[in-house]
Amino acid sequence: MTAPAQTATPGPRPSGIRATLADLRTASDRHRSLTIVVAMVITTVLMYILPAIPPLSIVQGRGIWYDSFANAGVFVLLAMGLNVVIGMAGLLDLGYAAFFAIGAYAYAYSNSPFSGLDLPFIPMLFVGAAVAGIFGILLGAPTLRLRGDYLAIMTLGFGEIVPIVFLNLDRFTQGTNGIGGIYRPEPLPILGAFSPNSPFNYFIVMVVIVTITMILLYRLQDSRIGRAWNAIREDELAAAANGINTVTTKLLAFSLGATTSGLAGVFNASKLTIVSPDQFLFTVSFTVLAMVILGGMGNIWGVAVGAFIVYNIQAVFLKSINGVLETIGVPDFTLPIVNLHVDLAKVPFVDYQFLLYGVALVLMMLLRPEGLFPNQRRRQELHIAEEFEEGEGVETGGGMGATPGTGESGGTP
Repeated sequence: MTAPAQTATPGPRPSGIRATLADLRTASDRHRSLTIVVAMVITTVLMYILPAIPPLSIVQGRGIWYDSFANAGVFVLLAMGLNVVIGMAGLLDLGYAAFFAIGAYAYAYSNSPFSGLDLPFIPMLFVGAAVAGIFGILLGAPTLRLRGDYLAIMTLGFGEIVPIVFLNLDRFTQGTNGIGGIYRPEPLPILGAFSPNSPFNYFIVMVVIVTITMILLYRLQDSRIGRAWNAIREDELAAAANGINTVTTKLLAFSLGATTSGLAGVFNASKLTIVSPDQFLFTVSFTVLAMVILGGMGNIWGVAVGAFIVYNIQAVFLKSINGVLETIGVPDFTLPIVNLHVDLAKVPFVDYQFLLYGVALVLMMLLRPEGLFPNQRRRQELHIAEEFEEGEGVETGGGMGATPGTGESGGTP
């Protein structure tokens, strides 16, 4: 005789701070776009105020901080675009800097004395992004039959070819000299003209671009396309068996990732006013890939925060640490075991920045492989072995709570 089914009674609703946080999380999921806008407004206000307050004011001036924030925004865009390809669709792309270069050169051709054109900045943002997206489709179409390491090698080759092409086409790209004298964007209605001495305008424009991009990417992640990307990342054969067109879905991932990279290239070219092949080497692709992994692959806001942190540590903090140590007057000391006298203010941290960066990557992969702000699904994937180890001593129960293979009285049938 089968025992009657037992209905689980829901536990008590959490109260206090836990209830408030749960309500806020539910509201943010329902109104994701509004949540992103509010969060970016708060972040922008903080980035506007904090550079005038120690310890940031000790590291560098306020205007230089705004310039650093705008440059970090470029890598935030690159990381969010690469996260679409790697984190959402599971396609390893090692030639991502190629699309960054295509977007930058598209703007250089449209707004420079080299071409004799001076087109508006806002339309060229979309044009440069679209051109990079088209090349993303052209790259993805012949390579989608490849997977894993073979796809990575293919994209790596494409990433190496594009800078070499721009380097050797002297007639069209000025070769090693690059295309210089690129025109800056048109003045903003309230903030005025763009200038290298006042990078605040670039900072505001980058905040707007990142906000809009993040809203669109979250919309895509929660849509049917995002779920198809997730299915392909988990198991491509199972996704195809369930009716997902894997070819077009992966092409769309390549195209959207390239589009975001091209958007970053247009902005970067307008800010630097020069583009050259040495700006788009493999180190850019590797750095962006490391930002995606360290930030939390698959998590959009985690990737953005991770890219922002990694860039400022690598490009700002390590280059300014000697000046900060001299300013605050850190005393020198002697290591007792080796009897070595160390003066931290005179240690050339800039020369060791890639060494320190590599050590940080190794430690991060050992201690927190899922990243700083991981996607919940990826966190479970990386720690599933630990969960199995914890559950080895737990007795597995049957459907009604009884041990499988036993009768109603608990004995063998």
